[in-house]
Amino acid sequence: MELIASLEKTRIIPVLVLESVEEGVAMCEKLYANGLCAAEITFRTTAAEGIIREVSRRHPDMLLGAGTVLNTTDLKRAIDAGAKFAVAPGFNPRVVGAAREAGFAFLPGVCTPSEVEQAMELGCLALKFFPAEAAGGVSYLKSLIAPYRHLGVRFMPTGGVKPANVESYLQIPEVAAVGGTWLNKCDDETIRQAAEIASKYSR
Repeated sequence: MELIASLEKTRIIPVLVLESVEEGVAMCEKLYANGLCAAEITFRTTAAEGIIREVSRRHPDMLLGAGTVLNTTDLKRAIDAGAKFAVAPGFNPRVVGAAREAGFAFLPGVCTPSEVEQAMELGCLALKFFPAEAAGGVSYLKSLIAPYRHLGVRFMPTGGVKPANVESYLQIPEVAAVGGTWLNKCDDETIRQAAEIASKYSR
């Protein structure tokens, strides 16, 4: 629940795929300076762990997550590096179980009602909806949410979310935040615009 509160305050989590610690630190500094104090550092590159470790040291107040966490090894690396949460594109019960055992906030990826129910059965109340646009976008997500709304589940749509549709996602009450893949390696003005939208919908 603490993570959900943080996501609902932050609203837009930049999703970063970066090749070096230096590049990652520089990008996170740029986000921080322009009003977006959050980032998801994906484990698609070998630099992810080092980026999380260094940015966590410099900015302990930054909402820093690990992305594309596909196994328990990367989960442990993310935790040890100082990530505040982790996400995955899919639902892996073994990884969810390991995160739960460690008392670590983890958002498994879901795309169907069956996956939502399996994740909730393991205690997950915050879920990554992926791939958001390819799966059907806002209209599909609203239909997916409907049977579970009364249970308090929250979603973080990621994949195809961009400036043109981000507000449509943020207007859904059950959306805690969105994953902002368009913010990877972007300029200052793009970050400032995203920060303004995030501030507008902050809860």
